[in-house]
Amino acid sequence: MLVAESEAEAIACRPRTVADLLKELGQIPAERIRLQPAPGTATELDLLQTRRCELIDGTLVECAMGFFESRLAVVLICVIEQYLKANPIGFTVGADAYMRLERVGIRIPDVSVYLWTQFPERKVPQVSVADTIPLLAVEVISSTNTRQEMVRKRREFLERGTELFWIVDPRKQTVEVASADGSEATLTIDETLSGEPVLPGFRLKIADWFGQAELAPRAQEDSSKTP
Repeated sequence: MLVAESEAEAIACRPRTVADLLKELGQIPAERIRLQPAPGTATELDLLQTRRCELIDGTLVECAMGFFESRLAVVLICVIEQYLKANPIGFTVGADAYMRLERVGIRIPDVSVYLWTQFPERKVPQVSVADTIPLLAVEVISSTNTRQEMVRKRREFLERGTELFWIVDPRKQTVEVASADGSEATLTIDETLSGEPVLPGFRLKIADWFGQAELAPRAQEDSSKTP
């Protein structure tokens, strides 16, 4: 029985061993890799029926999750949305927003920023998976994420049109900033993030961001009360 040419090519491209697979995916923990369907054979339909996974080279990979990491992402979205309310140039989506990457599969950054200029009708598409790549993408590292995994994901987005990619490390309290022009920098808790060139004028002190995510706000004193 002859195998279709496209199927034969797909089989030839599959990793030969589990070690090969883990290396190609960025040495992620094996427990995050779904075996059904078999690695290398998963489809977009399989992903949409599973949820909380990414589709990478035909393999379903469970997204790393963390409570504080999710909080950091939500706070960042709120801060960016406040900026966008005053500067209505785009919108944000969170960690449930699937996006299709050519020759890779389907990815989900923790935070994504799009500009309205990417959508001629100035309307958010009502689709399960978007074909448009965000201009700013953010990943907050969870405990089961690996360095290799994050570097691969960053490269995939920057090669396909993302202009700015942030990798946030909650434990080190750092933010790695990479731009499409090849420049990279690692900012510490005492430094300030810039949204340039995607979000002109956007600034965020990393200490303020982490503080808002982690600590309860101070109660405001009632100035009407006398001591």
